[in-house]
Amino acid sequence: MPAPRDADAPAGSAAEGTPDTGAEGPRPGRLTAAAVLAALEGLALLVGGVYLLVRGLTGDPEDRSQAATGGVTLIVLALLPLIAARGLLRQRSWSRGPAIITQIMALPVAWTLLQADSATIPGGIALAVAAVAVLVLLVHADTTRALGIRGPGRAPGDEAGKRDGG
Repeated sequence: MPAPRDADAPAGSAAEGTPDTGAEGPRPGRLTAAAVLAALEGLALLVGGVYLLVRGLTGDPEDRSQAATGGVTLIVLALLPLIAARGLLRQRSWSRGPAIITQIMALPVAWTLLQADSATIPGGIALAVAAVAVLVLLVHADTTRALGIRGPGRAPGDEAGKRDGG
């Protein structure tokens, strides 16, 4: 009966019971590091977005709409790495895709920052290092295994057959 099972389940366990929970066991340090770096990138976007939004609302009337639009855009873009980081910390296999996409999008931004003749160069260096580090961490075998992602050429039944003895 579904009602007793739901009544006995701890609060919030519906998400934990989904088939997309990744592998069992402790979270590898590489996965934690990737999640922390992705979260820091998301927080940087969020802070930048709030700054632009506040500046747009309190600044010059000519720049208001552009700054406000840029601020809202950065705040919305911050959601992708923040949600991906949360998924990585919870070992959800779906979270690797958004995290990788975020890093791939960060590389051209870092390159643009590095091309500027200003104070943005250190930011470009930091962003490039973080993006490459997260990409390396996310494709590592331990991370892939912890997220329950099968390698190429492995059918869904391959691993189950080995564990079940058949």
